Amino acid sequence: MWYDEAVFYQIFPLGFCDGLRDNDGVMRRCITDFEQWIPHLKNLGINAVYFSPVFESDYHGYDTRDYRVIDRRIGTNENFAELVKKLHEAGIKVVIDGVFNHVGRGFFAFKDVCEKKWDSQYKDWFNINFDGNSSYNDGFWYEGWEGYYNLVKLNHNNPAVGDYLIESVRSWVDEFDIDGIRLDVAYCLNRDFMKRLRYETDRMKPEFFLVGEMLHGDYNTIVNDECLHSATNYECYKGLYSSFNSMNMFEIAHSLERQFGKEQWCLYTGKHLLTFVDNHDVSRIASMLTNKAHLPLIYALMFGMPGIPCIYYGSEWGCEAVKGSGNDNVLRPAFVKPESNELTKTISDISNVYHNTKALSYGEYTKKLLTNRQFVFKREYDGEKILVAVNADDKEYTACFDTECENALNLITGQTEQLSGEIRLPAYSFRFYRCS
Repeated sequence: MWYDEAVFYQIFPLGFCDGLRDNDGVMRRCITDFEQWIPHLKNLGINAVYFSPVFESDYHGYDTRDYRVIDRRIGTNENFAELVKKLHEAGIKVVIDGVFNHVGRGFFAFKDVCEKKWDSQYKDWFNINFDGNSSYNDGFWYEGWEGYYNLVKLNHNNPAVGDYLIESVRSWVDEFDIDGIRLDVAYCLNRDFMKRLRYETDRMKPEFFLVGEMLHGDYNTIVNDECLHSATNYECYKGLYSSFNSMNMFEIAHSLERQFGKEQWCLYTGKHLLTFVDNHDVSRIASMLTNKAHLPLIYALMFGMPGIPCIYYGSEWGCEAVKGSGNDNVLRPAFVKPESNELTKTISDISNVYHNTKALSYGEYTKKLLTNRQFVFKREYDGEKILVAVNADDKEYTACFDTECENALNLITGQTEQLSGEIRLPAYSFRFYRCS
């Protein structure tokens, strides 16, 4: 499937278009400006873009007002359809956010309930108690997502809700020709709804991709043949940055072995989870790492480990931002144009290796060498063997182990190197080798 070999790029449209203020409905920048980033995406080896919320919302995108109208702060339906067409022409797939667990207070059905109370035909679209009241003094109580009453939880036990959402997705495919959906807070969603969504989208468009947001728990509960194709790998997200900051590669190695090892108890062997070092909900990785020399190395691990790599816009040139600093909109900025530096070039080189190496998409994972500051593992598929090596130390290190070959191709430099049972790793370095 295309998504098993994809390199994703995430963009937060309301931030990109400078729309994250009080919702005055004013478009300060059109989403079609993202067309100018296509050469940058191609240089990075990006072949799929994930757009965070694009539909009309009360404020931040996850409080949907209308599932079938593009937020006026970023453009029109025609504008977004034009952008998707341009991305498709460049060979880039498009995945958008499906915020199906909750809606904003401005959603038409909830507004109808506020006006008509018991007489509203939509009262069973939500979890409501007319004997109570809300913090908004609506004259009734309703369930808000995790206590946020600006996020009104939908009642997925009502078939009419599922019908409406499925038809909304159908309209996205018909009007915008999208290639997949990222399901917000998938860990909260009704499993029967996800099964129905999978069934319907399989028939709407071949190879339609469904990926769910999972923060914790067993990803197998939603990633299976009946529900979704993939989920966000938050366990390894934490393991990646923490391993560098604590100088303890055993942490990420433990997660990889637990998830993708060859033992029967390993959880996700053969599955393709969405892998990332940061996104719109967490601090930028350049702010998380205590040693900036580790930035290229963490991307090398992200691309080398099992999974589907995803880059968050701006992080490829080392943009910094800290979550919880009083205004989380700093995580979702309005960059005028893409930047490029040595980190960008390094990520581009690694991405090129990824696209030309099937083993990094499909290969079995085998740990080869592990210390607190060094980590070497093998990915193997259909006779192709790739060694991924990282030295997080400020000193050169010679990794001695069974390299399984005497000569190997350095996939970054294009040079053949003699290994003979060891790999010499300079300080703060990584290697991708194809064993011959």
